[in-house]
Amino acid sequence: MASPQQRFSGYPRAREGPRTTSSYTEESNPVLRGWPLVLAAHAVTRLPFLAKLTWTNAKFGAIKDIPGLEQYGYCLHPVVTPLSTDGSEASRLEVTPELFPRQPEALAGRFYSASDYHELYKSGKLTPLQVAKALIPQISREQNGKYMSAWSETRVESVLAAAKASTDRYCQGKPLGLLDGVPIGVKEDTDVEGYTSYIGQQPDPAFAPATKSLWPVAQMEAAGAIVVGTLAMHELGSDVTGCNPRRGSPKNWYNTSYYTGGSSSGAGSALSAGLVPIAIGTDAGGSIRIPASFCGAYGLKPTLHRTYAMKSMTAPNPDDAIQNAFAPSIPPSPTAKKTLGICREWIDHASPVVRESTARAIAYFSDKLGYEIVDIHIPYLREGQWAHSAWALSEALDHLRSRLRDRAFSLINHCNQILLSVAGCTAATDMIKYSQMRALLMEHLAFLFKKHPGLLIVTPTAPEAGWKINPGDEAYGFSDGNLTIRMMTYIWLANSTGCPAVSAPIGYAEPEQGEGKLPIGLMAMGEWGAEEQLLAWAVEAEGYLNGTLEGGQSPA
Repeated sequence: MASPQQRFSGYPRAREGPRTTSSYTEESNPVLRGWPLVLAAHAVTRLPFLAKLTWTNAKFGAIKDIPGLEQYGYCLHPVVTPLSTDGSEASRLEVTPELFPRQPEALAGRFYSASDYHELYKSGKLTPLQVAKALIPQISREQNGKYMSAWSETRVESVLAAAKASTDRYCQGKPLGLLDGVPIGVKEDTDVEGYTSYIGQQPDPAFAPATKSLWPVAQMEAAGAIVVGTLAMHELGSDVTGCNPRRGSPKNWYNTSYYTGGSSSGAGSALSAGLVPIAIGTDAGGSIRIPASFCGAYGLKPTLHRTYAMKSMTAPNPDDAIQNAFAPSIPPSPTAKKTLGICREWIDHASPVVRESTARAIAYFSDKLGYEIVDIHIPYLREGQWAHSAWALSEALDHLRSRLRDRAFSLINHCNQILLSVAGCTAATDMIKYSQMRALLMEHLAFLFKKHPGLLIVTPTAPEAGWKINPGDEAYGFSDGNLTIRMMTYIWLANSTGCPAVSAPIGYAEPEQGEGKLPIGLMAMGEWGAEEQLLAWAVEAEGYLNGTLEGGQSPA
């Protein structure tokens, strides 16, 4: 939550958007799998008119005639930067043990946290080297580990060297801090020195190992955290299932007959198995929050350009002028008014079991924790989602071409051949309209945040409790744009506007197939820069899960 004195760069003007009713009629994109998928990929990549027809059918051009969009400026990138109130430079936030209280030992479904590892290391009951040696056989593809599907690559020598160095520091009584020796995983689209960023693609000589770690990863390593490997992902991050026919799909250990969600699928799998307490992902269209929801984990998508994990990742980066200007995210005052915004027409499109879990959790926040519940309206919920989807696919196409040039389409799976061929049909004039829709939504959110200071907009994270696996899809993958669009019903707005959002588990559903329950996530989206407020809310959601929900937390 921004304080009254908070300064921003790029904050949108507060202007209420129009009152609209969004149509949630069922999408009509063809569902393709097996040989029909292969044939469709060959056709769409070779016949431009067919790609354009698919683009039109996906409604990517549907917003161009919306009246009034011309009143909004072009917002090509939703960068809103909370600035320090006194004009001083941002500084590294100290990571201290009281920030991470340990959960009761007898708590059901409990895995080791960063605090647990730290206490065990300090007491001498366990060493980072012992942890590393225990994990490697379980996650290594070379050793056919039980949990290898979650991982892309594990560099054994570097992991053991880092673990030994951490063990030595503890033996000398000089650990670097709470994160020293804690095992973490990093999504494979994020550079880690010595590792190759495959971005979910099949290995190819064109892909070279990174020569340095990306700044957020480097900050975690500087704090002593041990990257035990890079985490698998949906190819190119282009869908929300995690199905990857070229590399293998990570398993959801809550129920292995359901997908982990994506695109941070390896992160969801590793967390659901309790292999690491922290996984670094990326989120351009729910890629952190949907796996968190499907896998019973907590997932934070920060304000655009802010990196966030245990505070260490927010250290100012001298090479990034925007991130370096971010003011520290300050925890809300205990006396601050707490408000949840509910857009009922939006929530009503979730499945019955998700709606019921959402309603029970919201009642808890209202009745037990004193949150005021306010009804809000958000315009163009469906149209804005179409615009976000088309924009995201256009960015993915640009990234792929920049990386592989004329070999781009020869190295991606059939699903992505279709998606990116369709993305190539988006014209510059359409991108302009998408950017005006983004400006409209950002100004409307600024209006809501001004009207209700400290507002958190709460929705389900996903409208369904899980996505069923069709075993035959491991051969070629599959394309189901209808269900993809549905699963992204709630997450897209934070991506389109750059706002931070967090997903927390708040219930479970019975599965239609396989064994094990299906976690249900609740999501809160806050004002730009409100990460600490969202994390405080997630702690309260954890209290509901462990202390109020019948049966409590369900183990994977």
